[in-house]
Amino acid sequence: MTKQQHPRIPTCTYRLQFNRWFTFSQARQIVSYLGALGVSDVYASPYFQASPDSLHGYDITDHNKLNTAIGSRADYDAWIAELHAHSIGQVLDFVPNHVGIADSRNVWWMAVLENGLSSRYAPYFDIDWQPRKFDLRDKVLLPILSDQYGRVLERGELQLWFEEGTFYLLYGERTLPIAPGTYRYVLGIALQNLAEHGGEDFYAELQSILTALEYLPKRTETDPKRITERIREREIIKRRLERLCAEAPQVQQAIEKALAQINGKAGDARSFDTLDELLNAQSYRLAFWRVAAEEINYRRFF
Repeated sequence: MTKQQHPRIPTCTYRLQFNRWFTFSQARQIVSYLGALGVSDVYASPYFQASPDSLHGYDITDHNKLNTAIGSRADYDAWIAELHAHSIGQVLDFVPNHVGIADSRNVWWMAVLENGLSSRYAPYFDIDWQPRKFDLRDKVLLPILSDQYGRVLERGELQLWFEEGTFYLLYGERTLPIAPGTYRYVLGIALQNLAEHGGEDFYAELQSILTALEYLPKRTETDPKRITERIREREIIKRRLERLCAEAPQVQQAIEKALAQINGKAGDARSFDTLDELLNAQSYRLAFWRVAAEEINYRRFF
């Protein structure tokens, strides 16, 4: 017979607020003191990986990792062992209802921004993909701008960046993903910049990559098989593009020239037209932070 497990009922808890100023090692040092006070269980604040410099831990970016600012796995195990030695249990606030989305460390959220409904992580978030506001259909509102979108755009504060076969959008200290299907906006111009090399193998390879992008399942795809196909082909395209740039510096240079053209010139509103079109094709809509309360289409995250 298996031993019957009885639920543990805490009789006296003590709250521990973990952050870089109070670590696992420091918590270990007070266990005997808590035991002497008659504490049956510690009530631990979240200690999974959170946004940098988080003091509360509720803006979790990865529920599968310990917060390195609080300590290592060895530090954690030593603390737990000390609790067991004093017969003290633990109540953990693991925050299952929201996550931190303020930076790119939350890979699930970044995947949703890059792939929209076709992200395998889209169902994990409570997003209204069909809100009343038409501009937000199949999109997530990102109210992170310091001013109205058009003003931020025309000041040149939104810039495309290319690295290791992948395109990103830079805004201040933020880095946002770009939908792979919209790489064609940049690569199409890059191909034009390479017109004099029309007979070269690298030119044909770039043409082939553009063709592959045309057949990539759309970001609104919800069929599991098509989503799997999109994930596979997306990564293949990125690897091909990275390899092509490494083998043919002319392609890298053509892409950099295309980015300079698309990123526009402050004071010349028309120079941002292509960038505006590319951004409107993303699974997110950038907006002034003041509209958050009125237009947000997902449950509150940090």
